[in-house]
Amino acid sequence: MLRWPDVLKYAKYSNPEPPRRVEQSEAAWKAQLTPAQFEVMRLKGTEPPYRNAYCRSYEPGVYACVGCGSLLFNSTEKYHAISGWPSFTQPITKNAIKYVFDNSHRMQRLEALCNVCDCHLGHVFPDGPEPSGLRYCMNSLSLVQTKEVALGGKFQPSDGSGNQL
Repeated sequence: MLRWPDVLKYAKYSNPEPPRRVEQSEAAWKAQLTPAQFEVMRLKGTEPPYRNAYCRSYEPGVYACVGCGSLLFNSTEKYHAISGWPSFTQPITKNAIKYVFDNSHRMQRLEALCNVCDCHLGHVFPDGPEPSGLRYCMNSLSLVQTKEVALGGKFQPSDGSGNQL
């Protein structure tokens, strides 16, 4: 289980190795994503609170990156944080998320990126519920939810492809 010191260490020294890499030009991202998704995922924007797809959704399944399809979060780690954005206590795997210090907007935050394609997902804060104490505050525009089959607390993608959709 990841805790705040773990994610700080990743951001400061070295993020975990991703299972694969997806890289493409900004023009290709612009063609693939909607304008709102591009603003959030490539330009590090933030969608409006409460008026987003997954803020109040608690359907079972997994959440994947809109950019590359990599699995990011299990719905069993989602909770109501009253922040206006979907919030999770843990990523689906330790190497799903890349952590980067973000000092924009006169704030000190820890940015969460997809570790496979570097798309901006949101931020991580140390004010979540125990036992992790983490709050992954994500933009719905960066996520797509899929219905998957739970196997002993882990999710097995229905197409059998491992850690991707």
